[in-house]
Amino acid sequence: MRNDRQRIEAATGITKAKTGIAGLDEVTYGGLPAGRPTLVCGSAGCGKTLFGLEFLVRGAVEYGEPGVFIAFLESEKDLTENVRSLGFDLDKLQRQKKILIDYVHVERSEITETGEYDLDGLFIRIADAIETVGAKRIVLDTLETLFGALPNEAILRAELRRLFRWLKDRDLTAVITAERGDGALTRSGLEEYVSDCVILLDHRLIEQVATRRMRIVKYRGTLHGTNEYPFLIDENGIEVLPITSMSIDHTVSSERISSGLPELDAMLGGGVYRGSAVLVSGTAGTGKSSLSAQLSRAACDRGERVLYFAFEESPAQIVRNMRSIGIDLQPFIKDDLFRCYASRPTLLGLEGHLALFHKRIREFKPSLVVIDPITNFSTVGNVIEVRSMLMRLVDYLKSKQITAVFTSLTSGGDAQEATTAAVSSVIDTWILLRDIELHGERNRGVYVIKSRGMAHSNQIREFMLTRRGIRILEPYLGAEGMLTGSARLAQEARENAAAQERRVAVARTERVIAQKRRELDAQIEALRARFENDISELSRDVGDAHARDEQSGRDREAMAVSRRAAAPPPKLRVRRASEEV
Repeated sequence: MRNDRQRIEAATGITKAKTGIAGLDEVTYGGLPAGRPTLVCGSAGCGKTLFGLEFLVRGAVEYGEPGVFIAFLESEKDLTENVRSLGFDLDKLQRQKKILIDYVHVERSEITETGEYDLDGLFIRIADAIETVGAKRIVLDTLETLFGALPNEAILRAELRRLFRWLKDRDLTAVITAERGDGALTRSGLEEYVSDCVILLDHRLIEQVATRRMRIVKYRGTLHGTNEYPFLIDENGIEVLPITSMSIDHTVSSERISSGLPELDAMLGGGVYRGSAVLVSGTAGTGKSSLSAQLSRAACDRGERVLYFAFEESPAQIVRNMRSIGIDLQPFIKDDLFRCYASRPTLLGLEGHLALFHKRIREFKPSLVVIDPITNFSTVGNVIEVRSMLMRLVDYLKSKQITAVFTSLTSGGDAQEATTAAVSSVIDTWILLRDIELHGERNRGVYVIKSRGMAHSNQIREFMLTRRGIRILEPYLGAEGMLTGSARLAQEARENAAAQERRVAVARTERVIAQKRRELDAQIEALRARFENDISELSRDVGDAHARDEQSGRDREAMAVSRRAAAPPPKLRVRRASEEV
């Protein structure tokens, strides 16, 4: 986008003077036309005089271009006091000869009575002021005071052209302020035709909510932003919000960031992408703010900055309430990692809130932004306006690679998968918290409706807020479907009792088996002992038989010897029973 603007400015060949007003140089593609007059018109209270003063102050301080302020309505003292609250020290700048303020009093009655009108005296006075400070910029405030008493339109037109030509001849970048007329940009309806650039400031009231907007009506010789741009007037002066409809060519990140809840990260397939938009919706009391605080704490634990915009609770109330569920944000506030801004949506219009978001984000440079809740914006705009504002905010955050968390309140009678602000189409990850009514209880459940670019869970899990933080339980199914709360506890108790009975029965069976094994072992041992005893007795009998046989043989030998037999009979060998076996 920046390269496109550089090509546009190079193609036009228009030399531009930077205003230094935040956002204005962007929508004008470089600033106001240098050496040419710019008309700033609008109704009373829209900021015309402040616009001119800031144009001069920024030029003198930031760009080294001294300036002259010619006031036709307010005195030097009044102007100095009026802008001191914005940090502009006009007295100091005048002493340094960077700015010169000259109050020119025009007596309309004299012009009306004589009918004579000549700007020569004014030109001499302005020329002297320009020479005193070496001015490159000039502001004339307010023009109709100078020409308002002229009855002749021909003279008015001629003098206007003469004034604008005189400024151009001296190569002065001029800002001329004028009151808005009926049916025309100015009261005379002529200034806009002789100006090279016309900027319209508007301070409108819609349903008791004030909104300031700016529009570049024309800009000769160059392209420019043509939409209405919201702007703020705060302690730093004017700030224009340049983004009305951004392109969607922003870079994306593949980095996953954790929610600090392993179970939720698992449901999201590993966490959410950095720079993505996350929507947490649900009915009242389901834990939307609690989950947002959990995501904030996880970011602060990583050393990242979090910017929290609250529209229902004060910062102190948020810190106190989150501490009750184990989320202590106070240490992060002390370390300037967590900032919370609380206000009612009716404080500003939608465009004003959008401009304020931009301002706070630029100042703090967070990694995570929380808007809690977005549904409250419905009090200051219709669905189309709220959707447009949020889309522009989402685009801005994505262009800065800032992760966004939005909470959305749904009514009990509404469809659960619906958002009041109708922004679900621009959301990357949508987490729904819901009440689950079962067995006379209301418990919380969480599931992921969508999560672009990642495989996510389709399960509904119980979502619990405890003193030690958020817990997400594994799905628990019973005969009647998913069980939560006391029904889950009762079912778990029944299952635990049944499991205990099974364990007791198994233990009893194991004891019977052990007893049978012991009885068998005892029987085997008794049989073995009986066997060994029988074997021992039989072995003794065999031994005794051998002993008797040997004794019989010896006896026969002895008898044979006693009979003096010539040759004893052959000796017979008796085989033992054990050898036969």
